[in-house]
Amino acid sequence: MNFPILEKLNPAVAALQPYEPGRPIEEVAREFGLDPDDIVKLASNESAIGTSPKALAAMQVALPESYRYPDGGAWHLRNKLAEHYGVDRDQIAVGNGSNEILELLGHAFMVPGTSVVSSAHAFIVYKLVAQLFGIEQREIPMTSGLVHDLDAMLAAIDETTTLVFVCNPNNPTGTIVSNDAVCRFMERVPEHVLVVFDEAYAEIALSPMPDTLQYVHDNRPVIVTRTFSKAYGLAGLRLGYGIAPASIIHCLQQARQPFNVNLLAQVAGCAALDDDAFIKAGVATYHAGKAYVEAACRKLGLPFIPTAANFMLIEVGDGAAVTGALQAKGIIIRPVAGYGLPQYIRMNFGTAAENERFVDALTDVL
Repeated sequence: MNFPILEKLNPAVAALQPYEPGRPIEEVAREFGLDPDDIVKLASNESAIGTSPKALAAMQVALPESYRYPDGGAWHLRNKLAEHYGVDRDQIAVGNGSNEILELLGHAFMVPGTSVVSSAHAFIVYKLVAQLFGIEQREIPMTSGLVHDLDAMLAAIDETTTLVFVCNPNNPTGTIVSNDAVCRFMERVPEHVLVVFDEAYAEIALSPMPDTLQYVHDNRPVIVTRTFSKAYGLAGLRLGYGIAPASIIHCLQQARQPFNVNLLAQVAGCAALDDDAFIKAGVATYHAGKAYVEAACRKLGLPFIPTAANFMLIEVGDGAAVTGALQAKGIIIRPVAGYGLPQYIRMNFGTAAENERFVDALTDVL
């Protein structure tokens, strides 16, 4: 029904194309008449080894307290993160996933007349947040290897620019910029710009990560965003955070809604930070998966983008068609035409058995 209120809809909201996540197992099962237990989901870069056991145990203990509101300031979690990273508690903001931190940056720093800079083929939420706040987003072409062109991103900055997003490793390409490249970038970036290092895959990166926290320690205008979704297997809880100078974090806290991180997420996050064994097991799983899938792609003659994350891009020609054919076989992966890469599919590394099913199905549908 066309209610009169819809005539007053925010034009920026009306123009938005909502984010499309990886399809749920149950939805694919219904569409293709498949048994949900036989479906392999490799579409959302989720943990291949489940959830941190320490986080699960902590949630079991806290579950009876679910009738109470959570700590609105996430005191224990922010203290734990501060200790983990060697910063002060007031340098930590927590969110309902790191996506909320990105949106809070929009509330704080995306005002009419400003602009933001990011790479083309980078995490699409940067574009969505910029559109939501009605500001200019400058998408800079990547290199031929689908790596951030930091020099070109620097050249796109002007006096209107408030934020520059560097997703590292980048989603969906899996590529990474080196510590040397980041250092050269930070030597030249203007002081009026806040640099956002989005590091959702840092703990499970398959190549060395740049030391971006050094800029926080040096009190530079930098925020490092991370999440518990990938490395710790807490995607269903929605828990992320940002690390920045206290004056930057204060701005985000002013815009943050009360009780934005639930009780179970807070206790799970505290416990997960002590689960080094789980992180090591995940990294080993992803290294093995990467080696297996890359070898299969070479055998099939399929080009791929070398990855530093728990997922990879594979060039298949018609990504949407291959995605649909794989779904019919009970394999959920991700088409990336929405990122301007219609010739690719993105798959995340699963267990050895899941990776084998993916390769077998991909071989069949090509």
